[in-house]
Amino acid sequence: MISAGDFRKGTTFEMDGDVWQIIDFQHVKPGKGAAFVRAKIKSVMTGANKDITFNPSEKYQEARIETKEMQYLYNDGSLYYFMDPVSYEQVPIDSEGVSDAINYIRENDNATIKFYQGSPFSVAAPNFVELEVTHTEPGVKGDTATGATKPATVETGATVLVPLFINEGDIIKIDTRTNEYLSRV
Repeated sequence: MISAGDFRKGTTFEMDGDVWQIIDFQHVKPGKGAAFVRAKIKSVMTGANKDITFNPSEKYQEARIETKEMQYLYNDGSLYYFMDPVSYEQVPIDSEGVSDAINYIRENDNATIKFYQGSPFSVAAPNFVELEVTHTEPGVKGDTATGATKPATVETGATVLVPLFINEGDIIKIDTRTNEYLSRV
């Protein structure tokens, strides 16, 4: 059990039949009245956010989230299959669970999978990936003084804004958290 007074960023707990993670919190001690904890929480299962006020003495069951590094195998249309490299166990995850991360993961690449009570609920791509540009418009010579960008599609299907000098076939480094071009490899 964890009390609301012990909340910190990243803490996960169970409330109202769902698992919540603390995104931001503030301990408030007004001049009059009892102290309270104002927190912004996010459902780890649905991704919904909400602001809520807690009494510091309220107690909640702490939720244990397990994280595993797994290898992406394939997609059969509705499910994405990941394999544990230690036990070779395959885990299917629906398209809702993989969300935007699948835009940066190729077959046989590793991804971080989060589990709650043995069931996967979230997939995260590595922070930085190197992918090949499969389609982009050619850049116009001499049009680089403004720092202009153009859209480029990479081999996984994601679209990233890149500088004008990037061409098809180039391998680029992308920050998956912000979907930003970092450099040419």
